[in-house]
Amino acid sequence: MSNLTELSQRGSAARPLRVAVIGSGPAGVYAADILTKSEQVKSGELVVSIDLFDRYPAPFGLIRYGVAPDHPRIKGIIQALHKVMDRGDIRFFGNVDYGTDLTLADLQKHYDAVIFATGAIDDAALNIPGIDLKGSFGGADFVSWYDGHPDVSRHWPLEAKEIAVLGNGNVALDVARVLSKHADDLLVTEIPENVYAELKKSPVTDVHVFGRRGPAQIKFTPLELRELSHSRDVDIILYPEDFEFDEASDEAIKTNNQVKTMVGTLTNWLVEQPEESTASRRLHLHFLHNPVEILGENGEVTGIKFERTELDGTGNARGTGEFLEYPVQAVYRSIGYFGSALPEIEFDAGRGVVSNAGGRVLGADGEHTPGIYATGWIKRGPVGLIGHTKSDALETVTYLLEDLAELPFAEAGAEDAIVNLLEERGVEFTSWDGWHALDAHEKSLGESFDPSTLGLELTRERVKVVAREEMVNISRAINAEV
Repeated sequence: MSNLTELSQRGSAARPLRVAVIGSGPAGVYAADILTKSEQVKSGELVVSIDLFDRYPAPFGLIRYGVAPDHPRIKGIIQALHKVMDRGDIRFFGNVDYGTDLTLADLQKHYDAVIFATGAIDDAALNIPGIDLKGSFGGADFVSWYDGHPDVSRHWPLEAKEIAVLGNGNVALDVARVLSKHADDLLVTEIPENVYAELKKSPVTDVHVFGRRGPAQIKFTPLELRELSHSRDVDIILYPEDFEFDEASDEAIKTNNQVKTMVGTLTNWLVEQPEESTASRRLHLHFLHNPVEILGENGEVTGIKFERTELDGTGNARGTGEFLEYPVQAVYRSIGYFGSALPEIEFDAGRGVVSNAGGRVLGADGEHTPGIYATGWIKRGPVGLIGHTKSDALETVTYLLEDLAELPFAEAGAEDAIVNLLEERGVEFTSWDGWHALDAHEKSLGESFDPSTLGLELTRERVKVVAREEMVNISRAINAEV
């Protein structure tokens, strides 16, 4: 078939529109799903063939490697993503790294359109003195460790008795909850064995969570906040002087049910807390604290210094000139994620996103690079919940469909062409069937867990595999079966 004939048939059963999605977290899966459910596809006007790539052997991105294992919403989100992928109309290629195993030229040769959904995995910077001291950590790095990320060390230095967590978002609460929770109480989750062993040895007694603004400006969700009170033998400590409300706070409480609920929860905890803590561990929630310096001796963290803040009437905070110091031996900054640049793609280093207009990726000249799109956090920055991710993907896919007539033509558009290329390069890619094999293996590890060896009574649904090589071997073993 000549290129001219194939071009005329593109989008038909004879030559489906070939689309690659880079990243298999919610953003990537939703984009692929929305494209398959578009009116053009449902009506038969357009036929699409979608391949989903991920640098990790397993799918789901930050849902697998960026959410605390005891978070109750994980299962629901993963089940929804599973349902999409189990349909069989979207192929999965795991353990394939864009920029290493595949270049932009490779993708453009094999696909008519490419959607980048690579997310954001790095910690946002906090430029204060002492940030590089030993004992100063990025919260995102810690999350990757306790979630069993295959590319991080199996060891984490849990040596501090007193810890500061900087941030008032859900990730900060996840970090604080995991640090303060007893390791035995996390065994009902999928945490890897090395994570349990290190958390078990942690000498922590006090975890302090600090936010710059007041209780009405926190970025937690009510569910995340309530989860704090479920930790066994951990007292929540609040401070009356931190409960300041300005005109903007009062308005938010009146008009926003989520803010009203969270302020009510915090206020109740403050009123009801006992005069003395009886638990072996304490989780302190502080507001109106702006970090100005991490203190240290001999290159190690010994404390942290804050400027006390006050609300300015608009819900924002300003300094008061009063400074406070807290003795801590570790500091975790959880002030947000930040996107990483992608090879050969224009990057907005100030915002941590690829340069784009509504999902259309822009080149150095500010014009849309034909056939290249973005969605999710790498498109809009690390803000918003799952609902935002869906609407974001819809916007991107809508633009892609509007651009059908202008999409470049992939000269190697056959579905087996990309498989042949990866095999020729010796890339040990994993498949969706391979994920099912890994999923079954992790569940079998949970079933074989014997809690009596630890003097406990519990069941484990699964135990996460950490080592990349092991994940790949388990996932690819299914391909060797006859």
